[in-house]
Amino acid sequence: MTSFAEVVTADVVVVGSGVSGLTTALSMPGRDVVVVTKGPLASGSTRWAQGGIAAAVGPDDDAVLHAADTVAVGAGLNDAEAVRALTSDGAAAVARLVERGAAFDRDDRGELILGREAGHSVRRILHADGDATGAEVSRALTEAVERSPVRVLEHARVTDLHLDGGRIAGLTAVVDGRPVLVAAPVVVLATGGLGHVYAKTTNPPEVSGDGLDLASRAGADLADLEFVQFHPTALDSGRDPMGLLTEALRGEGAVLLDDRGTRYMVGEHPDAELAPRDVVARATWRLLREGRRPVLDATTAVGAAFPDRFPTVFALCAEAGLDPRREPVPVSPAAHYHMGGIVTDLDGRSTVPGLWAVGEVTRTGVHGANRLASNSLLEGLVFGGRAAVSILDADPAPVTAPRPDPPPAGSDPQPDLEQALRDVMWAEVGVVRTGTGLADALDEIERIEEKAAPGRTRLRSMLTVARAVTEAAARRTESRGGHFRADHPETDPAWARSVPA
Repeated sequence: MTSFAEVVTADVVVVGSGVSGLTTALSMPGRDVVVVTKGPLASGSTRWAQGGIAAAVGPDDDAVLHAADTVAVGAGLNDAEAVRALTSDGAAAVARLVERGAAFDRDDRGELILGREAGHSVRRILHADGDATGAEVSRALTEAVERSPVRVLEHARVTDLHLDGGRIAGLTAVVDGRPVLVAAPVVVLATGGLGHVYAKTTNPPEVSGDGLDLASRAGADLADLEFVQFHPTALDSGRDPMGLLTEALRGEGAVLLDDRGTRYMVGEHPDAELAPRDVVARATWRLLREGRRPVLDATTAVGAAFPDRFPTVFALCAEAGLDPRREPVPVSPAAHYHMGGIVTDLDGRSTVPGLWAVGEVTRTGVHGANRLASNSLLEGLVFGGRAAVSILDADPAPVTAPRPDPPPAGSDPQPDLEQALRDVMWAEVGVVRTGTGLADALDEIERIEEKAAPGRTRLRSMLTVARAVTEAAARRTESRGGHFRADHPETDPAWARSVPA
């Protein structure tokens, strides 16, 4: 039997180093916490986030109004208690982040500058350096971790969760090619979403649904996997992942034009460019399917101020040889966020004792069938803190290190099969779905499964997640939020419920 290169013991192991994972890790003083992350510290989607953090901090705003906007976008599937937890603790969660070193944009009087995005009835979006909010959040939390006793295992791919007597006892990972065993009575999954299962996505390559696969194999309940949010304005420049053109641009007056120069969202929805993301994404998808080229025009709304107000977007455009100050830029929808996931309570507990989960990998019910813009970073702050409190309260006893076999050496990547999977997910399980297309996707997934190398590979994990999402989409014979069936285009009241995977 091959031995482990290293055995680590801890009170808590957190998998993921985005806003959810690092907030959880930092909120457990006195506990021995290890963060395991797939890339370097602060990898994942958080640092890519441009839009900002939604919180009721303005004079014309409150938690009740924020909750109402969240529910309005959630298409009837929000859990009211989860929404209240998110919005009522929003301002305090932001304040805690500021205490940890995050700096948000302020005016000459020192007051927070608040933006507005789709679905929000007032200005409540906090930004940092215009459109670099995620990078600032990531910087502040990463530096806080580096100052703390929290230990970090970087470049670690978790292969299995381990149970002893039905409860969590630790995990195994491959760290820079070495098998490592981490023994702990608590595992917190903060692995983010599944965007890279799709050919067009704004998520980095490491965001490929690992947490869902791990939790499912450990016996945790999953639900609402069909609800994938497609951001309507990714920069259509051929880059993978696609650059995000923040919704804040439309909040400041940028418009969407078709190839005839017509604002195609006028007439689609009363809020035009500020309609819910699924509405805008479908309108853009239709144009692309017709062979037309939709563009985002911010030449009047932002113009010469682009480098100062939206430096991240400006750099993305410049990299593609585009100048958004003077010309409209091409856009496409892209897989951006997953509303479904691991079923947890409001404190992050899953259905497996000792397994908590926080952030995008979860299904708390806070987002329902469609996430309100800029609620994602807030979710990580609020529910990461709540999970930490519940773990401290639970005070689980130490465990004896399990002695499983180390994970076998990984097989060579299979990029052609991975791309085939991503292509079929985009074509048939994307912005617009049909029963026939979903059946075709399942057939293609099965063909890829037959060719995939055995073992705990990235491709196998992606296939498990892709199949689960596709099967969930096939079961829900209606359209709601991020799930749109062209063969069942109406919302059916009988489907106003969460559906287990």
